[in-house]
Amino acid sequence: MTNQFSNSFLSRRIFLIGLPSFGILRACAGAEEPNYTAATPPQNTEESNVDWASLTDAEWKARLTPMQYYVLREEGTERAGTSPLDKEYREGTFHCAGCDLPLFSSETKYDSRTGWPSFWKPLDDALGTKSDRKLWYTRTEYHCIRCKGHQGHVFEDGPRPTGLRYCNNGVALTFRPNSA
Repeated sequence: MTNQFSNSFLSRRIFLIGLPSFGILRACAGAEEPNYTAATPPQNTEESNVDWASLTDAEWKARLTPMQYYVLREEGTERAGTSPLDKEYREGTFHCAGCDLPLFSSETKYDSRTGWPSFWKPLDDALGTKSDRKLWYTRTEYHCIRCKGHQGHVFEDGPRPTGLRYCNNGVALTFRPNSA
């Protein structure tokens, strides 16, 4: 029994030590060009006159905090449990922190116990998706359809009625409560 535990422990340790190396190899291989799929972005918000595709890195850095830039523009991930939006349950709407497009209704938010805000359904025509192969398996990554800001990943372990979990970086969102 002890030998089996040792082998299991060593296997996990070797795997975890090798994981960063895999990330380095993946980065050296070059990132795949995104293949966004979604409808045409809505044009009915106050920032609809901004040409989001033409904003430079310097302009994005001026608009966002360093952590927002890391997540939204470099497809990073915030540390689990660090966003106050994970525990936000008032009625309202969650917007993209990059361009202010409404992405999720509070009616679809739930506690996934992952440490990130999670939703079982986005608003219509709000998100685009692409394949993410940065780890050893393929995940579905989703972005704001208007500014292409990285939001998170969608998984098939969510609640009914969709069975989906949109696991979002809290720093990539802002929250607007409904008016009283």
